[in-house]
Amino acid sequence: MHRAQEQLITRLKARHVALWLALSMLALPRAGLAWLFPEHRDITVAAIQELGPEQRAAFDKLWSEARSAHEQRLCADPTDPQAGAKPTCVDFASWPAIAGDHSCSAQDLLNTVLEAPWVLEVEQISAKLKAQLAAAKRRDQRLNAVLESNVALQRADQDLFIRALRNGSHFMLTRPDVGITPQAYGKLALGAGARLNALGTYAWYHMRALEAAERLAHGDLAPDARAQEALTVLADEAFAAHFIEDAFAAGHSTGDWGDSAVRLGTHDYYNEHGIEAVTWKGEHYVAQGDAYMRPEDEERASGAVRDSLDQVLAALEGKAPEGLVPAGGEANQPEGFNVCRETHFPADASSTANLVTFIVPIIVQTPVPALAAGKGELPRFRAEFGPFIGVSSAVAAQGLSNGFGTNQNSQTAVGSLELALSTGYGLEGVMSEQGDGLVFAELGLRYDTSSKLNGSTNALGSATATFPARQALTLRFRCPFWLIPGDLILAAPVLAFTSPKTLTKMAVEAGNGGLIPYQAGIATPIGRLQFVLGREVGISFYGYRANDVFVLPTPGVPPVNATSVDMRSIQWEFPVLEYRPFRSFSEKQTSSVLIQLYFGVDVPTGWTVVAPPGAPKPDTQNVWVGGLRIIFDWRHYF
Repeated sequence: MHRAQEQLITRLKARHVALWLALSMLALPRAGLAWLFPEHRDITVAAIQELGPEQRAAFDKLWSEARSAHEQRLCADPTDPQAGAKPTCVDFASWPAIAGDHSCSAQDLLNTVLEAPWVLEVEQISAKLKAQLAAAKRRDQRLNAVLESNVALQRADQDLFIRALRNGSHFMLTRPDVGITPQAYGKLALGAGARLNALGTYAWYHMRALEAAERLAHGDLAPDARAQEALTVLADEAFAAHFIEDAFAAGHSTGDWGDSAVRLGTHDYYNEHGIEAVTWKGEHYVAQGDAYMRPEDEERASGAVRDSLDQVLAALEGKAPEGLVPAGGEANQPEGFNVCRETHFPADASSTANLVTFIVPIIVQTPVPALAAGKGELPRFRAEFGPFIGVSSAVAAQGLSNGFGTNQNSQTAVGSLELALSTGYGLEGVMSEQGDGLVFAELGLRYDTSSKLNGSTNALGSATATFPARQALTLRFRCPFWLIPGDLILAAPVLAFTSPKTLTKMAVEAGNGGLIPYQAGIATPIGRLQFVLGREVGISFYGYRANDVFVLPTPGVPPVNATSVDMRSIQWEFPVLEYRPFRSFSEKQTSSVLIQLYFGVDVPTGWTVVAPPGAPKPDTQNVWVGGLRIIFDWRHYF
């Protein structure tokens, strides 16, 4: 296929994806990526520091050669201790963290490290996250720190979650049976046409690094060419290191089978709660994952990265594995296989798979992946992601500023009960659990109690209530917005075809609190708080199903200065603050309790005089309302 055709197809696909994301208000699914940036960096720092004296000297020499033309951009120390709040350069320890999550190939990684203006900002954000995670004492503090970091990262690197749309390369391939050997598993993970997976991606790029090291060891290269070849070795190996590090995250060794909701829910559950893991060598331990890395997790992952670096350094000394043949073509360019675009390894991957024996000592350090779906599979969990139908019930207490009559200016209150059916698309976390991309439409019934003004009497019978007991048909809608309510829906038809990248950026930010992220969820020890004004609206249609008879004061209208009318009105409600003390979910259903503070207005839309006969239609006024709703919400996901 010609390059121009490929670019056209890529643009059309991007626009199709962007339009779908915005129209459904889903933005991008929460990425199932492994260790967070500072965790990846810490693993790499530990691996380099664990190198033997001779290997460390060889590594420092390689790094020195690589940075010879980039002294300002690349730190003198490959594990720069100054990397923190205000980084001024990029050290090698950050390369594996940039790989995979912030770049799609080793070639892309190198270009990003050397040229992307946002890389130092990403390092600064990640250094702040590291400090916040270290200080976190409770789960809610950890969740809030990750959300804040993810929002900032998406703004710095606007393609972050476009890359995450295809993230299978970050997960281990599940085992087909319990008897498979490490070598057989390695060949399965990188077999011809195999689905992308963490170990296969590591092996693919690690072999490219070995080939580049072999060229550097035996090639007769000029100083500039040697510097470029050194960059190639480091870029290929850093990209490989990202994925061997991923293999140690608990939520990634469980495999990625199942739909997106199950895959993400399982990923999140095991990363947080841990899993009993066993390495291919038979060592048992408890593993955790992203945002929950402990010193023992870092130690295991860094040992594998150190041994991987040892192999590259051995190849630099001419001790490459037997049968390794440097790739042809442009010898000085890092590998360009794109893990964000591709879903399977190419057909010629079998040539690399034949060299898997050489990396078995590294494979055996990784946890044995879980079995595929079927007998012996691990329990799976679900994220609140995907289409659903639901039932909700609510009880509310509502204050009213006056009555519909122009002379009814006293305050009163009513209570109400609601029952509704809903359908929508759940996405409780766009980039983290604290995000909110929830979209739904709800249809229901509402029943209100009556309310009287103190001491009110009239001669029109017993109907003295300011508001009689009444019922309404209800509609309720919810969706996130970028800056003003409804803006993403209006922007989608235009931006999907003119600027899909802008639309995606808007959608991601909408799901995580908006451009000014004041609507992001805030985790607390006793539940979740969220400012939601503009995200949800409730509409109640009174008097359309049954007659609602009101007695309105009408001075001068005989015989009793009051008029009885059959009133119809529409009440608009706008939730302002939402508190969720409870949520529970299984693989297919979820339940939660919500408490909402809201305000609104009840607008008369029509009325008919009932008594006295022939009386003129009275003047009416809007009724301002404010109240509190307690909601029980149940959903079944598909």
